[in-house]
Amino acid sequence: MHLGTLIYTWLNGVSVGTDEFGNRYYRARKDTLHGREKRWVVYKGPVEGSRVPAQWHSWLHHMSDQPLSEKAAESKTWQKSHQANPTGTGAAYLPQGHAYLGGRRAPATGDYEPWSPE
Repeated sequence: MHLGTLIYTWLNGVSVGTDEFGNRYYRARKDTLHGREKRWVVYKGPVEGSRVPAQWHSWLHHMSDQPLSEKAAESKTWQKSHQANPTGTGAAYLPQGHAYLGGRRAPATGDYEPWSPE
């Protein structure tokens, strides 16, 4: 976390809530963005945008006016648990024939016919 963000938060921020990952959400004491309040998150651990739950994402982007209540923060039975974005890690998806997997693809079947203008 950057020292500048911490200082700005201490001087201008009002705490709104915390999510299940320990991320803290703030709003500005005064309207600063063309009449709209400024909202931000201070991450616990590495700064990773995909670690913001959907409900808090909607509040951060002004899709909902009220911050998340305890009842709204509870997961529904049909919701899957959050998974971090695995891009750039060993858990990232690599399709068959990817260079990291040896670069060998299945041979073409011969059913492709290229278009050519008449």
